[in-house]
Amino acid sequence: MGLTAGLAFSPPAHWHSSLDRSEIHMAKPLKTALIYDFDGTLARGNMQEVSFIPSVGMGIGDFWGEAEALTREADGDGILMYMQLMLQHARQNGAPITREGLREHGQDVKLFDGLKNDLTGKGWFERINEKGREYGLDIEHYIVSAGLEEMIDGCPIRDEFHHVFASKFVYDKDGVAIWPAVGVNYTTKTQYLFRINKGVLNHWEHDKINKFMPDDARPVPFERMIFLGDGDTDVPTMKMMHSKGGFSIAVYDPRFNEKDQKKIYSLISEDRVNFVAAADYREGSALDLIVKGLIGRIAINAGTMPEGV
Repeated sequence: MGLTAGLAFSPPAHWHSSLDRSEIHMAKPLKTALIYDFDGTLARGNMQEVSFIPSVGMGIGDFWGEAEALTREADGDGILMYMQLMLQHARQNGAPITREGLREHGQDVKLFDGLKNDLTGKGWFERINEKGREYGLDIEHYIVSAGLEEMIDGCPIRDEFHHVFASKFVYDKDGVAIWPAVGVNYTTKTQYLFRINKGVLNHWEHDKINKFMPDDARPVPFERMIFLGDGDTDVPTMKMMHSKGGFSIAVYDPRFNEKDQKKIYSLISEDRVNFVAAADYREGSALDLIVKGLIGRIAINAGTMPEGV
């Protein structure tokens, strides 16, 4: 016996109280999205800082200082300007940027604890996916990041994501980067929530985004979305998610000092996020418990929670 998606389920009184869980799950699992920023959320610091900036002979502070100065001078977009600066310094260093080269830099990112499967047990994605299946939900993971798609493509957890929305370059016939193709900045991130909501998984297709689509026809309603981001840079996205009926979690590097942590926690009092937690993805961490609790709440609201769980 199946369930109708979105309806609460109460078995007739003559049914056995311990309804077999397989019967509950005969209904098609409902798509549910976990959406992540990358830098500062899944990995420490900015991805460009780990190996790319040193490879062009610059200090981290010098690179970002020059990028900020150029952005102000041109009254430009900070993301596009840093990408152009990457191209400029790589050429000057005699090693133009290639797609494969960026993928190799992506292998060096420093991921937070608990994301990958290791000798201590299952990683974050396997555990969260299992919890979703237990509750009748089909968990899909997405990235929405101002960082570089090509570097994310090279990181060890790339295959865990259904789709990645991030900044990226356009390349010539030899695979050499010639110009920024997409710059995802802190305010344009919000459009990608609508792309996920409507199932438009590209940067260029705008007609479907602007065209009316009934709520019940949207692949992933906002009520079945959870966004994880780090502090200031993701505030517009977190606030929009919060206001649309989804859930937002601000995460911070566990190594942050008390002053930085208090700044993150202020987002709750300002009603910008639902929760704040350290970016610790290990089983039993505060973040692990929060996300599993939210998945349970989504399942209850959607009517997919098995009897007796």
